[in-house]
Amino acid sequence: MSHLLVVDDEEAVCYALRRALTAEGHTVAVAPSAERAIDAAEKQVPDAIVLDVRLPGMDGLTALERLKQITHDAPVIIITAFGNLSTAVRAVEGGAFDYLAKPFDLDQAIDTVRRALQRRQLQRQPAPSAELPLASPEDMVGAGPAMQGIFKRIALVAPRDSCVLITGESGAGKELVARAVHRYSSRRDRPFLPVHVAALNPNLVESELFGHTKGAFTGAAQARPGLLMLAAGGTLFLDEVAEIPLPVQVKLLRVLEQGDVTPVGSTQAQTLDIRILAATHQNLERLVAEGKFRQDLFFRMNVFQIHLPPLRERREDIAPLAEHFLRKLDPCCLPLLPDTSAYIARQPWLGNVRELRNALEHAVIVARGGPLLPEHLPAASGLTAGTPDEQLTSAVLNWLQDRIKSSGHEAPQNLYEELLRRVEMPVLEDLMRRLQGNRWAAAQWLGLNRATVRKKLNQYGLADIHRDDKDGDDDDA
Repeated sequence: MSHLLVVDDEEAVCYALRRALTAEGHTVAVAPSAERAIDAAEKQVPDAIVLDVRLPGMDGLTALERLKQITHDAPVIIITAFGNLSTAVRAVEGGAFDYLAKPFDLDQAIDTVRRALQRRQLQRQPAPSAELPLASPEDMVGAGPAMQGIFKRIALVAPRDSCVLITGESGAGKELVARAVHRYSSRRDRPFLPVHVAALNPNLVESELFGHTKGAFTGAAQARPGLLMLAAGGTLFLDEVAEIPLPVQVKLLRVLEQGDVTPVGSTQAQTLDIRILAATHQNLERLVAEGKFRQDLFFRMNVFQIHLPPLRERREDIAPLAEHFLRKLDPCCLPLLPDTSAYIARQPWLGNVRELRNALEHAVIVARGGPLLPEHLPAASGLTAGTPDEQLTSAVLNWLQDRIKSSGHEAPQNLYEELLRRVEMPVLEDLMRRLQGNRWAAAQWLGLNRATVRKKLNQYGLADIHRDDKDGDDDDA
């Protein structure tokens, strides 16, 4: 049971809050002014305070600092009927736990008080005695078998000058892998130059990479070295290498095979000592088959491949990664609470490590130096990856997350059967429309026998959809 202090000059507000919070099992004192609240807090220190801004005499924001001193930083929830940006900023700067605008929902207020009391309880717990280990900004974090395998592959290839192709979804940490390869190579004291190919002007990619001579094209007022020459002696990291135009791929292949570079507008090749690392989230083998990426360049770049699995496939790394980011963002938020750690581990993180880091930064801002709670984190991203396969995976993960969440404390039931029902019906309906009800063709497309197709059509009430009489009687099939 906790002791609460409600400070408001409106009797109705005080009555409603006192009644609701008493029903929650707390003792509640009320005060109609800031001066009376200070006196009450000195007599009995509250565990949390609900404080109105507009009060007779001293206003709530002025009293905020004094009340926090008396109560040894008890959480204060600011309420006001005259909410504006200035008031919100002053409340946050003054150390308010949360900010509610009148009229507020009573359930919302009770939930806010609960969170404030949880913060108070955590404040009273002794800080862990063991110091958290520090990590450098470029350290790769991961305790699971997938990351251990990646560490081993980095260690194997780093001492050599071989090309490395780094694959994985956007935000998985491909540049970190490239930096690690460079850092543990013999070129570590030379430049590491990351280049995001998709960010280059498509019409000037060749000039950006290889440089140009004076007068090579309109606007080339002077000679300029390319990115390859700027990274001479060191490592060039080409991110999203699939975006390199086909004509430029020919010149890049020569760099890899001959070790020289020819600027645009020049006929004189320049010797170049460089290591090239490449990364992509696309399927280069498929692009080669489609004629969108040169096969010879693919083989030359794919001497040694390092694949980064998406974060959702290495959930054992999520908590260590979160702690790693929090050490840099705000160590006061550590250690992670078990509920928060479990919540983070359940999220799909479609944006991978990048999304996790950004979500934690959001949570740190909201938590304001206190322990992170699940509600401090933003809602899971509704974005989907680019390809249809990735979009399907993302949709399934979002559906699964929603079903698990809606089941509450009980284990979800029959997830597989429900997923099949959700998927089978639209697939069957669309195929039957496309094929004018031809069950034989639908069975061929689906890789099922006609009896199974007939059974499923009856199951979903699709038996008569565009039925083609020429399909024949398949009841005996």
